[in-house]
Amino acid sequence: MQTNNKMAVAPVGKLIWQMSIPPLISMFLQYSYNLIDSAFVARLSENALTAVSLSFPITTLMNAASIWIGVGVNVLIAGYLGQKKQDEANATVTHGLLLAFGIGALLNLMSLLIMKPYFRAFTNNEEIYQLSIAYMSVCSFMQIPNMVHIAIQKMIQATGNMVAPMWFQIAGVVVNFVFDPILIFGIGIFPAMGIRGAAVATVAGYLLSMILAFALLLGKKQKVQVKIKGFHLKKQMIYRIFAFGLPSFIMNALSSFVVTFVNLFLVAYSDTAIAFFGAYFKVQQLIVMTVNGLIQGCLPVMRFNYGAGNSERLHSAFRYGTVLVTGMMILGTLAVLLFPVQILGLFMASEAMRSFGISAMRIMAASYLFCGLSTMISTYFQTTEKVGSSMAIQLCRQMLFLVPALWCLDKLFQLNGIWLAFPVAETATLLVALVMMAWHRRKNIS
Repeated sequence: MQTNNKMAVAPVGKLIWQMSIPPLISMFLQYSYNLIDSAFVARLSENALTAVSLSFPITTLMNAASIWIGVGVNVLIAGYLGQKKQDEANATVTHGLLLAFGIGALLNLMSLLIMKPYFRAFTNNEEIYQLSIAYMSVCSFMQIPNMVHIAIQKMIQATGNMVAPMWFQIAGVVVNFVFDPILIFGIGIFPAMGIRGAAVATVAGYLLSMILAFALLLGKKQKVQVKIKGFHLKKQMIYRIFAFGLPSFIMNALSSFVVTFVNLFLVAYSDTAIAFFGAYFKVQQLIVMTVNGLIQGCLPVMRFNYGAGNSERLHSAFRYGTVLVTGMMILGTLAVLLFPVQILGLFMASEAMRSFGISAMRIMAASYLFCGLSTMISTYFQTTEKVGSSMAIQLCRQMLFLVPALWCLDKLFQLNGIWLAFPVAETATLLVALVMMAWHRRKNIS
């Protein structure tokens, strides 16, 4: 039965399309939550937009933890299926669910504990502070349903079923989109909740996605199942889940630290600069993480064939995926370069925000292509168990190169220097990734 697995026999190009489109759509939907919230909240006031922007690093870090467990489970299950180890794949499902519930509850509590000192560090404006607390005190409760539904999504995707997980993600986004304006502004029988209403809509969307994900996992015959009989915790399996998902966590978590670190520079300029960067970064994440969804579709194909020892299909999937990533990043770059005014219009941008925001978006958009290529290389290292190399690329992008670039270019060019730091860091990261790829290939040949 396993010999007929489509990841072992289907044409690579066709398989990549089949595997990539659903997670691409899923990631687009996943990262539309914050963008939708910001677009509606901006209609309350610029201070409300600033509050959601200040909350973004916390919610991004929570999403990063969810993707950490999800990708770790995905890689491990796909590898076990490639090796025809069904029992281990089922045990991974149970481990993944336990980790999702446990870590989700812990992060929920931690976000409630840190939010007050965190927001105080970034604003002296009492209205912005109170709006931030109102938003995050509700949004913290998204973490358990978010973590569980992403874990189940990745489990099912690891079996080659990329379409079904997309539907419970769509359902959650629809709920968020419909109830955002209803709860923010008060429509019909619902009271006007303001910024807190945006958070309630977000939590409701994630909760529905979790319920539907469980129904899919337990109610239908899946290629992997929850193992209960004879189950016992395996430290090695937990370690491997954490290890395989760690590069994806670092990539996403560093986004949180990037926003936090950039906000430390922007505080010296204005609250409007913070509001702009928060809004822009949601657009960037929507583009970059949608492409990352395509990359995640390539991941189980590469991982399966690596586990099966089929290096020809592994490298073919990597090459085909790289072409697709390049094309999508070019489209994303063109969208931001050509339509910055329209994008800022989604957030009710003031004249002050537009005065620097249009040029800032065009400068930062120059980094997208480099980001996509280096992420594809990082994912290749991840699937071939070169976890250290994969993590090094992510650290270069969002810490080792970006932090000093921000510091130096801010001194030289003030506000424009902050925007310029992003393409500079991404270019340097791609060069490092290419050197690492060449080194590993030379090492394997010799």
